[in-house]
Amino acid sequence: MNDDDTDTVVAPCRIHGRILFVPVPRRVVLASGLAGLAATALPAPTATAETVTADMASPVEHFAQLRRVMIQTDNLIGPRHVLPALQQHLARLAARRRASRGTDAAALLALETRYEELAGWLAQDIGDERTAQGHTAKALDASHITGDTDLTAYILGRKAQLAGDTGHPADALGLAAAARRTARPGSRLEVIAVMHQAHAHAVLGDGTEALNTYDTALTLLGRAESDGIWGSWLDEAYISTARARSLAALGEYGQAAAGFDTAIAALPPTYRRDRGVYLARAARAHAGTGNIPLAAQIGLQAVGIAAETGSARIIGQLDRLDQALAPAAREDGVVEFRAALDRIVLHPA
Repeated sequence: MNDDDTDTVVAPCRIHGRILFVPVPRRVVLASGLAGLAATALPAPTATAETVTADMASPVEHFAQLRRVMIQTDNLIGPRHVLPALQQHLARLAARRRASRGTDAAALLALETRYEELAGWLAQDIGDERTAQGHTAKALDASHITGDTDLTAYILGRKAQLAGDTGHPADALGLAAAARRTARPGSRLEVIAVMHQAHAHAVLGDGTEALNTYDTALTLLGRAESDGIWGSWLDEAYISTARARSLAALGEYGQAAAGFDTAIAALPPTYRRDRGVYLARAARAHAGTGNIPLAAQIGLQAVGIAAETGSARIIGQLDRLDQALAPAAREDGVVEFRAALDRIVLHPA
């Protein structure tokens, strides 16, 4: 990039046969015709004096409602269009919190912590690891200030997930252990931490420990209390899907493929981006079993959702699928899949 190319986006690029997520000048992305990849710019915007002093009857409820709306929107259209808006509101929320005192400041800080965690998740899902790490670290710091140990346990779990997803399984294992120590015994947060431990063991190649830890997660879930917002989505099906991902990491592709196929059939249609993730992982698992036509067919479906959402989690799995299908590059279905994948990523000269 030139020195004046400060308006950048993180975009998937085909480099030496692999798909990597790198900062690219927005003008280059727009010139490529892939305008959807240009939606998220860095750095995040800051609040102005006008936004800080704007009249607001209930700032806590206002920002809480905005967060709920952005979560719903992200499920439908993906993070590239949602993250810029979230960062703008986060800057305004932080400015409002600094200008507040007492219980209002405490409530706004707790909400700001949740904004930072969500921003980290969205940044991760566009492949911007650096921004994801930054937002998640800020969330962890703020959670300690609030004194909310549930929130701290949840964010430690997110840091474990982020470490595992970005290729640092040993760090993920340590962070997951810290999340479990912090979580209240008998809570769903404890179950979430144990799941992160299980997947870290799988990525590190310890299959026996991974599967035993998933059994522990199921046992804990069976007697876990209801935690309200924490882990309300957690059920046996969710743990089974996570287990399928770990089975794929261990090379047990047949069992993994069956697990993903079951998860896809049960997934509500509103979870569009998650469907793409599951499809991409299922395709990679089927490729591992040697069922190349089915893998290419499912992968092609995932490409369509990746194009809609710009999700790095989907594209990262499709890159692995692309590598797995390379020896069969001339087979029916594989040609179509690889051509479709190439159309949604940049090709630097």
